[in-house]
Amino acid sequence: MATEPPPAEETPKSKTATAAPPQKRARRRDSAFVGYLSGLFTFLTLLVFLAGGALYWAKARFDGRGPLEKDATVMIQRNQGLSEISEALTRGGVIDQPKLFEFGVRFYGQNDKLRYGEFAFPAGVSMREAMEIIASGKSIEYTVTIPEGLTSLQIVDRLRDQPLLTGDIKDTPPEGSLLPETYNFTRGAARQQIVQRMQQLHKEVVQKAWDSRRPTPGVKTPEDLVTLASLVEKETGIAEERPRVAAVFANRLARGMRLQSDPTIVYGLVGGRGTLGRSLNRTDIQSRTPYNTYVVPGLPAGPIANPGRDAIEAAAQPAETKDLYFVADGTGGHAFAPSLVEHNRNVAKWRQIERTAGAPADRLAPDAAAAEADQEEPTSAPPSSAPPPAPKKGAKPR
Repeated sequence: MATEPPPAEETPKSKTATAAPPQKRARRRDSAFVGYLSGLFTFLTLLVFLAGGALYWAKARFDGRGPLEKDATVMIQRNQGLSEISEALTRGGVIDQPKLFEFGVRFYGQNDKLRYGEFAFPAGVSMREAMEIIASGKSIEYTVTIPEGLTSLQIVDRLRDQPLLTGDIKDTPPEGSLLPETYNFTRGAARQQIVQRMQQLHKEVVQKAWDSRRPTPGVKTPEDLVTLASLVEKETGIAEERPRVAAVFANRLARGMRLQSDPTIVYGLVGGRGTLGRSLNRTDIQSRTPYNTYVVPGLPAGPIANPGRDAIEAAAQPAETKDLYFVADGTGGHAFAPSLVEHNRNVAKWRQIERTAGAPADRLAPDAAAAEADQEEPTSAPPSSAPPPAPKKGAKPR
């Protein structure tokens, strides 16, 4: 009876066939990983292109023409941050994309370099240009001009009337301690800072003049020099006359003659207010104040105004003349004379000019009063505001 053959034993071939699926799975895993990397690379490449495109667009917008249609100014306050500056520029119409402006400022590393102040922006200014303008710190500057010969009180009033300055001035500075000049400042600057600058510049100018001075009797200190300069400043506004006016006072000091300067009378009466509001009269000339040089010998008690640079230099370097007198010549200047005889002729000419102009009789003042105020000084003359009568005992140094 035939029997069925036993089942065939599994061969290695069949074993090999059953091991193949894991290799295929490995290949599939490798293929999937490569695909993932390829996709990631494609994504990153696309992302780079997108970022580059965005950066290019942002740079083009940051560097491109801005929305400002006409020139404008924007005030950047002290201690404002980048976002606040960006908002201020947006309100001012300088930029229209504040976030892009902030990004650009940070990108260029300028966020810690922006300054405060009032800045001018031209029409069409780009965000980059706006950033550079603010980072430069070149804010708009204004000027305040202080004329020579004002008193300290008058200068303080002028600074208080300047609306672009801030804060008050604590105390009126001492007379003659401020240098009249044109001073630059930015909107919001403190008035006290302007005063301090005027005082510092005054010290520098006076010290330089003092160091190079020509010795003058009665002028023993820099303060004396400023006092003399203030008389020169008040007596003439003509630059080329100042050294000659200073010489008259220096020559009179050397001879022990009283200076008889009318502005000293006025200052003794009204102080820092500066003006009397009327002509001098006999009583004024006789007034015994420490400033009235018709009464006191030598220099007055202190400066009667704040002299400018030219007057200070003139007081330090008077002209080398023998002049002892000067009087108005009718042209805005003065006629100088070394002798009383010559001076009286000049006074007569000035008197005639005043008469022709119709000077009132009450202004035909005070030769006699001046003589009474100074019995030892035979050289008295009327103030420049008054036409003199025929001098009996001479005339003052005008």
